[in-house]
Amino acid sequence: MNDDSKITRRAFIAVSTLIGANIAFAKDKPNTARVVPRKVSPNETLNLAGIGVGGKGREDILSCSRENVVALCDVDLEYASHTFKRLPNAKVYQDFRKMFDEMGKDIDAVTISTPDHTHALIAYTAMKLGKHVYVQKPLTHTVAEARLLQKTAREMKVATQMGNQGHSGTGVRELCEMIWTGAIGELKEVHIWTDRPQGRWAQGVGEPLPEEPVPPSMDWNLWIGPAPVRPYNKGYAPHKWRGWIDFGCGSLGDMGCHIMDPAFWALKLDKATEVVVDIVKQEGRNSQTYPAWSIVKYEFPARENMGPVTIYWYDNGNKPERPADIPPEEVLGDGDNGSLFIGTKGYLTAGEYGGKPRLVPESKMNDYKKPDPFIPRVNGSNHYRNWLEACKGGEPACSNFDYAVPLTEVVLLGCIAQRLERRLKYSFTEGKFIGDEEANALLTKPYRQGFELPV
Repeated sequence: MNDDSKITRRAFIAVSTLIGANIAFAKDKPNTARVVPRKVSPNETLNLAGIGVGGKGREDILSCSRENVVALCDVDLEYASHTFKRLPNAKVYQDFRKMFDEMGKDIDAVTISTPDHTHALIAYTAMKLGKHVYVQKPLTHTVAEARLLQKTAREMKVATQMGNQGHSGTGVRELCEMIWTGAIGELKEVHIWTDRPQGRWAQGVGEPLPEEPVPPSMDWNLWIGPAPVRPYNKGYAPHKWRGWIDFGCGSLGDMGCHIMDPAFWALKLDKATEVVVDIVKQEGRNSQTYPAWSIVKYEFPARENMGPVTIYWYDNGNKPERPADIPPEEVLGDGDNGSLFIGTKGYLTAGEYGGKPRLVPESKMNDYKKPDPFIPRVNGSNHYRNWLEACKGGEPACSNFDYAVPLTEVVLLGCIAQRLERRLKYSFTEGKFIGDEEANALLTKPYRQGFELPV
């Protein structure tokens, strides 16, 4: 391994200083040092950097470009070239460590839109350097990483946001208000579905792909990062990594933090002490990718003022059975993506991000008046602005890590159930599965030397 591949290079002297001489982050020696983020008033301009700016990251950093974008970083310079052209005054990097090395003092906040397996490594490093972070969904690749990021964000007192943009929308707030005021009575079941992946990326593939030449514009070693080394193939990068277990979290990781979010919030699932996760049915389980499709069942016990509830996840175009009293011509959700809430007094459906919540059958809406709003709205429903205002000392962003981590945890528990294809019982208070060490081993992962995290 060459010197540039190591996270312990000069870029991380600041981080190493914070945590003491022992890079192993001994758990019995908690770190108390902290880099204080630069205070920025609401009328000042933030200095931003974008990390992973070739795909979704292009939209992420451009959506923040009213601020001062000083640096852009992507391991594939050609893939990200359109973003570089849009922001010609930003300095370009291929290695985020070098970027922090050279410009760390000039950066207030970063957007992180890399593949799932590198989210935590980059976000942890940035927060330890006192940077505010916006991280794409799912927040992390493992449950242990999610909990680490929540702990670090609290310790460093930085503004955070996960990129589940629907959480800033009006629709998800209306949905919660409808459910909390008894529009469909006591909730019993929620069915959540997506059309992903349906050919967008590989799932159900049990063998690694053959070696192909690495594009000259890409640093494949940096793209691999903490994952086990394997030869390059365009079936992994830059576009189709999501289904591969080493890099992504499959269709559930891709869409769960979006479509499951309304149920998570409305049903107060962050208050649950435990959950049972089971596989109703799936096809294509293997050691390389997530299954071709699955139906995942979550059983949550009573919490606060809500009774037990069962949530079903369907992917790759599978959908729940339509209740007999909902006419077949009425669209549920957005069609290909959405959710159906079943209560003791009726049904409620919503779209991909919780949008357009409505009672079904449609005739039920004729006599229904939505409650007056009582959940604070996000300015312009703008998820990026919501985070930027938090970076400037405003209220915490709506999907900050204290909210996003429990949601991500629920999603990732389903990913573990898919990999093991069996019933699992998990304690949120203990942060582990009950009586299943094989499942507990999947709450974290091994890290390639030089790219370790303290988990």
